[in-house]
Amino acid sequence: MSVNPGFGGQKFIENTHDKIINLKEFIKKNNLKTKIEVDGGIKTLNVKSVIDDGAEVIVSGSDIFNNDVNKKIEEYYNIFDI
Repeated sequence: MSVNPGFGGQKFIENTHDKIINLKEFIKKNNLKTKIEVDGGIKTLNVKSVIDDGAEVIVSGSDIFNNDVNKKIEEYYNIFDI
């Protein structure tokens, strides 16, 4: 949804924000019981805005596993004061 399929480490496609917002509105309008998952290009720099758009499930691969895993996960927790 937020990158071109094929390989990890791609940059988040910015117009995905609009897609998430529109999908969230559709879900609310139609009283659907579903969650929005975003996978692709998720990094500590954009995860908060993606969640603010309406995403509820986040997948972050290369941002975590191409770094010090424990330190990077701690950075994600710190964004949300977990």
